[in-house]
Amino acid sequence: MSLSATLWQTNLDLARASLEHPFVQGIGTGDLPPERFAYYIGQDAFYLEAFARAFSIAAARAPDQDGFRVLHTLIAGVLQELQLHAGYATTWNVDMRTVEPGIATRRYTDFLLATAWGYDTGLTAVAMSPCMQLYAFLGQELAHAGIPDHRYANWIRTYSDPQFMHLVDQLQGLVDRYASATPLVQQTYRYAMQCEHDFFQAAWEWRAA
Repeated sequence: MSLSATLWQTNLDLARASLEHPFVQGIGTGDLPPERFAYYIGQDAFYLEAFARAFSIAAARAPDQDGFRVLHTLIAGVLQELQLHAGYATTWNVDMRTVEPGIATRRYTDFLLATAWGYDTGLTAVAMSPCMQLYAFLGQELAHAGIPDHRYANWIRTYSDPQFMHLVDQLQGLVDRYASATPLVQQTYRYAMQCEHDFFQAAWEWRAA
């Protein structure tokens, strides 16, 4: 089994915990309160900017041209995702200029950027892999019986799309190519997966001031 597959299987408990989280389940059923989704969109846009920056740092440090090209493809994918969020912001009346990162968001983005600046491309790929693979997993699971017809359908459609899974596979390939099964790799992956769950929890707990 590849390293990326082993890391995913080892941390499947956290992936399933995210799937079963009421925030994610609310997206699946369409019953999630709109104000919580709006808060999440603002936080996720802030996160995705940091995600793109971490990819950029990893690309600059890539040990070969193939890795450099793949990372720039992934950056382009994140920028497309940010465009989707801009559309969400208009729909949900979120002013991206006024978004302040919450504690869970800042903890996650600081971790990603510190990893990108402080370690090699392999560990950065490991730190970023849970986000993309988890979202593909969530999208596919929520779309298992067909994409529902409700206000969160586009979210499910985006992350269940085979094109998104293609990007996930490219990132997993970087993990397998540049990282090895060290305790630091295992801890980094686990921490990132926990940050994902905490991100949903923070959005679920959010209350308007």
